[in-house]
Amino acid sequence: MSSMNDLLDRAFGHPRGMLGRLGGTLMARGNAATEHNLTGLAAPSGEETVLVVGPGPGVGLAAAAERAGLTIGVDPSAEMLELCRQRCAAAIARGTVRLHRGSAADTGQDPGSVDVVLSVNNVQLWEDRAAGFAELLRVLRPGGRLLLSAHEKWLPVPRHTLAAELERAGFTDIQTWTWEPPGRMAATAAQFRAYRPA
Repeated sequence: MSSMNDLLDRAFGHPRGMLGRLGGTLMARGNAATEHNLTGLAAPSGEETVLVVGPGPGVGLAAAAERAGLTIGVDPSAEMLELCRQRCAAAIARGTVRLHRGSAADTGQDPGSVDVVLSVNNVQLWEDRAAGFAELLRVLRPGGRLLLSAHEKWLPVPRHTLAAELERAGFTDIQTWTWEPPGRMAATAAQFRAYRPA
């Protein structure tokens, strides 16, 4: 079982090597609809800064960059950051996309420096959700919003328990619902919207 967990970690958890590149290709295809859906729900404006946690191959990063003034991608995987660089090369050259090695619990961003945080299909991989939610609350400006989506069947805890964890971290006006991505093989997504108090 541990060898299977290691393979999954190398493909999706902390993508690296050939398995990581394969995982990135699968993520780009499988998560694209959800990435665009969540970006649309967040509706960032051209004046806002968006932080994408775990952008993987950069589909959601590119979608956010089309709307936001500045989009920042933070990922623990060097391979995924390289895929983001390739996908968002023009925006990086313009200075509207920045990439950093990091995680939900350690974004490297200043307090109150972002308006929107987006996370798609990676909360189940965070080593410490409480630390991750505390960090994301810290980097959001007052009134800023977090939008999170994950396959419901892969959530680490039930959806309403995760919403309670967000509340304990200090988020307010928390909403949760499910969304059905298009496609026969698509898995039901559990989605969340929460705000840093103004």
